[in-house]
Amino acid sequence: MKKRVFTGAGTALVTPMKPDGSVNFERLRQLIDEQIDGGVDALIICGTTGEKSTLNYEEHVRVIEEAVKQADQRVPIIAGTGSNDTVYTVGLCKDAIDCGADALLMVTPYYNKTSQRGLVAHYNYVADRVDKPIILYNVPSRTGVNILPETYRELSKHPNIVATKEANGDIASVAMTRHLCGDNLDVYSGNDDQVVPILSLGGIGVISVLSNIMPNETHKMCEDYFAGRVTEASKAQLDYIGLIKALFSDVNPIPIKEAMNMMGLNIGPCRLPLYEMTDSAREALRQQLIACGCLK
Repeated sequence: MKKRVFTGAGTALVTPMKPDGSVNFERLRQLIDEQIDGGVDALIICGTTGEKSTLNYEEHVRVIEEAVKQADQRVPIIAGTGSNDTVYTVGLCKDAIDCGADALLMVTPYYNKTSQRGLVAHYNYVADRVDKPIILYNVPSRTGVNILPETYRELSKHPNIVATKEANGDIASVAMTRHLCGDNLDVYSGNDDQVVPILSLGGIGVISVLSNIMPNETHKMCEDYFAGRVTEASKAQLDYIGLIKALFSDVNPIPIKEAMNMMGLNIGPCRLPLYEMTDSAREALRQQLIACGCLK
Protein backbone atom coordinates (compact mmCIF):
# COMPACT_ATOMS: atom_id res chain seq x y z
CA MET A 1 0.00 0.00 0.00
CA LYS A 2 1.19 3.51 -0.79
CA LYS A 3 1.79 6.12 1.88
CA ARG A 4 -1.52 7.63 2.99
CA VAL A 5 -1.66 11.43 3.22
CA PHE A 6 -4.47 11.63 5.79
CA THR A 7 -7.67 9.93 6.90
CA GLY A 8 -10.80 11.84 7.89
CA ALA A 9 -11.69 15.48 7.27
CA GLY A 10 -9.36 17.81 5.45
CA THR A 11 -10.46 21.42 5.15
CA ALA A 12 -10.28 23.10 1.76
CA LEU A 13 -9.27 26.31 3.45
CA VAL A 14 -10.44 29.76 2.37
CA THR A 15 -7.82 32.43 1.82
CA PRO A 16 -8.69 35.40 4.08
CA MET A 17 -8.58 38.77 2.39
CA LYS A 18 -8.40 42.32 3.66
CA PRO A 19 -11.08 44.81 2.56
CA ASP A 20 -8.82 45.97 -0.27
CA GLY A 21 -8.54 42.41 -1.58
CA SER A 22 -4.97 41.71 -0.46
CA VAL A 23 -4.22 38.47 1.38
CA ASN A 24 -4.71 38.74 5.14
CA PHE A 25 -1.75 36.66 6.30
CA GLU A 26 -2.29 37.39 9.98
CA ARG A 27 -5.85 36.07 9.77
CA LEU A 28 -4.62 33.08 7.76
CA ARG A 29 -2.30 32.08 10.57
CA GLN A 30 -5.09 32.44 13.13
CA LEU A 31 -7.46 30.46 10.97
CA ILE A 32 -5.00 27.58 10.71
CA ASP A 33 -4.78 27.40 14.49
CA GLU A 34 -8.57 27.53 14.78
CA GLN A 35 -8.96 24.70 12.29
CA ILE A 36 -6.40 22.49 14.00
CA ASP A 37 -7.94 23.21 17.40
CA GLY A 38 -11.29 22.31 15.83
CA GLY A 39 -10.07 18.81 15.06
CA VAL A 40 -9.46 18.70 11.31
CA ASP A 41 -7.12 16.02 10.03
CA ALA A 42 -5.45 18.02 7.23
CA LEU A 43 -5.48 21.42 5.57
CA ILE A 44 -5.68 21.96 1.83
CA ILE A 45 -4.17 25.31 0.86
CA CYS A 46 -4.67 27.25 -2.39
CA GLY A 47 -7.35 25.03 -3.83
CA THR A 48 -10.61 26.12 -5.41
CA THR A 49 -11.94 27.31 -2.05
CA GLY A 50 -8.67 29.16 -1.45
CA GLU A 51 -9.17 31.20 -4.63
CA LYS A 52 -6.03 29.83 -6.23
CA SER A 53 -7.12 31.13 -9.63
CA THR A 54 -6.78 34.79 -8.61
CA LEU A 55 -3.64 34.51 -6.49
CA ASN A 56 -0.53 35.61 -8.31
CA TYR A 57 2.48 33.30 -8.20
CA GLU A 58 4.20 35.08 -5.31
CA GLU A 59 1.01 35.15 -3.24
CA HIS A 60 0.35 31.49 -3.99
CA VAL A 61 3.77 30.37 -2.80
CA ARG A 62 3.69 32.62 0.27
CA VAL A 63 0.27 31.35 1.37
CA ILE A 64 1.64 27.79 1.22
CA GLU A 65 4.79 28.82 3.08
CA GLU A 66 2.87 30.60 5.84
CA ALA A 67 0.50 27.66 6.23
CA VAL A 68 3.35 25.17 6.58
CA LYS A 69 5.08 27.32 9.18
CA GLN A 70 1.92 27.90 11.19
CA ALA A 71 0.77 24.28 11.14
CA ASP A 72 4.23 23.25 12.32
CA GLN A 73 3.65 19.58 11.44
CA ARG A 74 0.50 19.33 13.56
CA VAL A 75 -1.51 18.28 10.49
CA PRO A 76 -0.48 17.61 6.89
CA ILE A 77 -0.47 20.62 4.57
CA ILE A 78 -1.62 19.78 1.06
CA ALA A 79 -0.84 22.45 -1.51
CA GLY A 80 -2.98 23.09 -4.56
CA THR A 81 -0.50 23.11 -7.45
CA GLY A 82 -2.47 22.00 -10.50
CA SER A 83 -2.86 24.09 -13.64
CA ASN A 84 -3.55 23.69 -17.35
CA ASP A 85 0.16 24.07 -18.17
CA THR A 86 2.17 20.95 -17.36
CA VAL A 87 5.57 22.64 -17.14
CA TYR A 88 4.15 25.47 -14.99
CA THR A 89 2.62 22.82 -12.72
CA VAL A 90 6.00 21.19 -12.18
CA GLY A 91 7.55 24.51 -11.19
CA LEU A 92 4.77 25.31 -8.74
CA CYS A 93 4.98 21.79 -7.28
CA LYS A 94 8.71 22.19 -6.68
CA ASP A 95 8.21 25.57 -4.98
CA ALA A 96 5.46 24.11 -2.78
CA ILE A 97 7.75 21.24 -1.81
CA ASP A 98 10.52 23.73 -1.00
CA CYS A 99 8.01 25.47 1.30
CA GLY A 100 7.52 22.18 3.15
CA ALA A 101 4.16 20.99 1.78
CA ASP A 102 3.41 17.39 2.70
CA ALA A 103 1.45 16.57 -0.46
CA LEU A 104 0.19 18.15 -3.68
CA LEU A 105 -3.38 18.53 -4.93
CA MET A 106 -3.48 18.66 -8.72
CA VAL A 107 -6.66 19.56 -10.59
CA THR A 108 -7.17 18.30 -14.12
CA PRO A 109 -6.08 20.72 -16.86
CA TYR A 110 -8.87 23.21 -17.52
CA TYR A 111 -9.91 25.34 -20.52
CA ASN A 112 -7.49 23.80 -23.01
CA LYS A 113 -8.56 20.44 -21.48
CA THR A 114 -7.10 17.16 -22.79
CA SER A 115 -7.97 13.56 -23.65
CA GLN A 116 -7.81 10.63 -21.23
CA ARG A 117 -4.45 9.71 -22.76
CA GLY A 118 -3.40 13.32 -22.24
CA LEU A 119 -4.35 13.12 -18.57
CA VAL A 120 -2.11 10.09 -18.13
CA ALA A 121 0.77 11.85 -19.88
CA HIS A 122 0.25 15.10 -17.94
CA TYR A 123 0.08 13.55 -14.49
CA ASN A 124 2.87 11.06 -15.08
CA TYR A 125 5.12 13.85 -16.40
CA VAL A 126 4.64 15.79 -13.17
CA ALA A 127 4.79 12.74 -10.90
CA ASP A 128 8.12 11.74 -12.43
CA ARG A 129 9.57 15.08 -11.39
CA VAL A 130 8.37 15.47 -7.78
CA ASP A 131 9.04 13.49 -4.64
CA LYS A 132 5.83 14.12 -2.70
CA PRO A 133 2.48 12.32 -2.79
CA ILE A 134 0.03 13.60 -5.39
CA ILE A 135 -3.72 13.77 -4.88
CA LEU A 136 -5.57 14.09 -8.17
CA TYR A 137 -8.55 16.45 -8.25
CA ASN A 138 -11.47 15.60 -10.50
CA VAL A 139 -14.07 18.38 -10.75
CA PRO A 140 -15.47 18.32 -14.28
CA SER A 141 -18.12 20.95 -13.54
CA ARG A 142 -15.27 23.47 -13.36
CA THR A 143 -12.67 22.04 -15.72
CA GLY A 144 -14.65 20.34 -18.48
CA VAL A 145 -12.52 17.21 -17.99
CA ASN A 146 -13.61 14.02 -16.21
CA ILE A 147 -11.14 11.34 -15.13
CA LEU A 148 -12.60 7.95 -16.09
CA PRO A 149 -12.16 4.90 -13.82
CA GLU A 150 -9.94 3.21 -16.40
CA THR A 151 -7.72 6.30 -16.45
CA TYR A 152 -7.50 6.23 -12.68
CA ARG A 153 -6.35 2.61 -12.95
CA GLU A 154 -3.51 3.64 -15.24
CA LEU A 155 -2.54 6.64 -13.10
CA SER A 156 -2.62 4.60 -9.90
CA LYS A 157 0.34 2.58 -11.19
CA HIS A 158 2.63 5.55 -10.51
CA PRO A 159 4.11 5.35 -6.97
CA ASN A 160 3.73 9.11 -6.38
CA ILE A 161 0.04 9.26 -7.37
CA VAL A 162 -1.64 8.12 -4.18
CA ALA A 163 -5.20 9.46 -4.07
CA THR A 164 -7.95 11.44 -5.72
CA LYS A 165 -10.36 14.10 -4.59
CA GLU A 166 -13.44 12.95 -6.47
CA ALA A 167 -16.01 15.66 -7.17
CA ASN A 168 -17.69 14.40 -10.32
CA GLY A 169 -20.86 13.58 -8.39
CA ASP A 170 -21.11 10.10 -9.93
CA ILE A 171 -21.28 7.43 -7.23
CA ALA A 172 -21.29 4.62 -9.79
CA SER A 173 -18.04 5.98 -11.21
CA VAL A 174 -16.52 6.04 -7.72
CA ALA A 175 -17.51 2.41 -7.23
CA MET A 176 -15.83 1.42 -10.49
CA THR A 177 -12.70 3.40 -9.61
CA ARG A 178 -12.49 1.60 -6.27
CA HIS A 179 -13.00 -1.73 -8.03
CA LEU A 180 -10.29 -1.09 -10.61
CA CYS A 181 -7.70 0.58 -8.36
CA GLY A 182 -8.17 -1.07 -4.98
CA ASP A 183 -5.47 -0.09 -2.52
CA ASN A 184 -3.39 1.65 -5.20
CA LEU A 185 -5.54 4.79 -5.03
CA ASP A 186 -7.21 6.34 -1.99
CA VAL A 187 -10.45 8.23 -2.60
CA TYR A 188 -11.56 11.39 -0.81
CA SER A 189 -15.01 12.82 -1.31
CA GLY A 190 -14.79 16.20 -2.98
CA ASN A 191 -18.45 16.93 -2.30
CA ASP A 192 -19.77 17.53 1.21
CA ASP A 193 -23.13 16.00 0.33
CA GLN A 194 -21.49 12.65 -0.55
CA VAL A 195 -19.12 12.03 2.35
CA VAL A 196 -20.85 8.99 3.86
CA PRO A 197 -21.77 7.43 0.48
CA ILE A 198 -18.14 7.58 -0.62
CA LEU A 199 -16.90 6.27 2.73
CA SER A 200 -19.27 3.34 2.25
CA LEU A 201 -17.44 2.48 -0.97
CA GLY A 202 -14.06 2.45 0.77
CA GLY A 203 -13.27 6.16 0.66
CA ILE A 204 -10.99 7.40 3.42
CA GLY A 205 -12.27 10.92 4.04
CA VAL A 206 -13.36 14.23 2.61
CA ILE A 207 -11.72 17.40 1.35
CA SER A 208 -14.37 19.69 2.70
CA VAL A 209 -15.78 23.18 2.33
CA LEU A 210 -18.22 22.62 5.21
CA SER A 211 -15.38 22.08 7.68
CA ASN A 212 -14.34 25.72 7.31
CA ILE A 213 -17.26 26.43 9.68
CA MET A 214 -17.85 22.98 11.20
CA PRO A 215 -14.41 21.39 11.58
CA ASN A 216 -15.21 19.21 14.58
CA GLU A 217 -18.54 18.06 13.17
CA THR A 218 -17.05 17.12 9.80
CA HIS A 219 -14.19 15.26 11.48
CA LYS A 220 -16.67 13.44 13.71
CA MET A 221 -18.80 12.37 10.75
CA CYS A 222 -15.78 10.52 9.36
CA GLU A 223 -14.63 9.30 12.76
CA ASP A 224 -18.07 7.87 13.52
CA TYR A 225 -18.16 6.03 10.23
CA PHE A 226 -14.71 4.52 10.71
CA ALA A 227 -15.63 3.47 14.25
CA GLY A 228 -18.68 1.59 13.01
CA ARG A 229 -21.16 4.23 14.15
CA VAL A 230 -22.69 4.35 10.69
CA THR A 231 -26.11 5.48 11.91
CA GLU A 232 -24.56 8.50 13.63
CA ALA A 233 -22.44 9.37 10.59
CA SER A 234 -25.44 9.06 8.28
CA LYS A 235 -27.54 11.23 10.59
CA ALA A 236 -24.90 13.96 10.50
CA GLN A 237 -24.76 13.78 6.71
CA LEU A 238 -28.52 14.28 6.54
CA ASP A 239 -28.66 16.89 9.29
CA TYR A 240 -26.17 19.10 7.45
CA ILE A 241 -27.56 18.58 3.95
CA GLY A 242 -29.56 21.83 3.96
CA LEU A 243 -26.54 23.84 5.03
CA ILE A 244 -24.35 22.09 2.47
CA LYS A 245 -26.84 22.94 -0.26
CA ALA A 246 -26.82 26.59 0.85
CA LEU A 247 -23.01 26.63 0.82
CA PHE A 248 -23.16 25.70 -2.86
CA SER A 249 -26.09 27.96 -3.80
CA ASP A 250 -23.56 30.21 -5.53
CA VAL A 251 -20.07 29.65 -6.90
CA ASN A 252 -17.67 28.31 -4.26
CA PRO A 253 -16.14 30.02 -2.24
CA ILE A 254 -18.67 32.87 -2.31
CA PRO A 255 -21.16 31.27 0.14
CA ILE A 256 -18.59 29.83 2.55
CA LYS A 257 -16.87 33.21 2.87
CA GLU A 258 -20.26 34.84 3.38
CA ALA A 259 -21.09 32.28 6.08
CA MET A 260 -17.79 32.80 7.88
CA ASN A 261 -18.23 36.56 7.82
CA MET A 262 -21.77 36.16 9.20
CA MET A 263 -20.24 34.13 12.02
CA GLY A 264 -17.77 36.91 12.82
CA LEU A 265 -14.74 35.04 11.51
CA ASN A 266 -13.40 38.06 9.58
CA ILE A 267 -12.54 36.34 6.32
CA GLY A 268 -13.09 39.30 4.04
CA PRO A 269 -14.33 39.34 0.45
CA CYS A 270 -13.72 37.15 -2.57
CA ARG A 271 -11.68 38.55 -5.42
CA LEU A 272 -13.39 39.42 -8.68
CA PRO A 273 -14.75 37.90 -10.82
CA LEU A 274 -16.40 36.18 -7.84
CA TYR A 275 -19.14 38.51 -6.65
CA GLU A 276 -21.43 38.86 -3.65
CA MET A 277 -24.54 36.73 -3.15
CA THR A 278 -28.06 37.96 -3.76
CA ASP A 279 -30.05 39.07 -0.71
CA SER A 280 -32.39 36.08 -0.99
CA ALA A 281 -29.54 33.55 -1.19
CA ARG A 282 -27.78 35.23 1.70
CA GLU A 283 -30.91 35.03 3.86
CA ALA A 284 -31.40 31.35 2.98
CA LEU A 285 -27.81 30.69 4.00
CA ARG A 286 -28.31 32.57 7.26
CA GLN A 287 -31.34 30.46 8.10
CA GLN A 288 -29.38 27.25 7.51
CA LEU A 289 -26.55 28.49 9.72
CA ILE A 290 -29.11 29.13 12.46
CA ALA A 291 -30.68 25.69 11.97
CA CYS A 292 -27.28 24.00 12.38
CA GLY A 293 -26.34 26.04 15.45
CA CYS A 294 -23.64 28.10 13.74
CA LEU A 295 -25.57 31.33 14.34
CA LYS A 296 -28.08 32.40 16.95
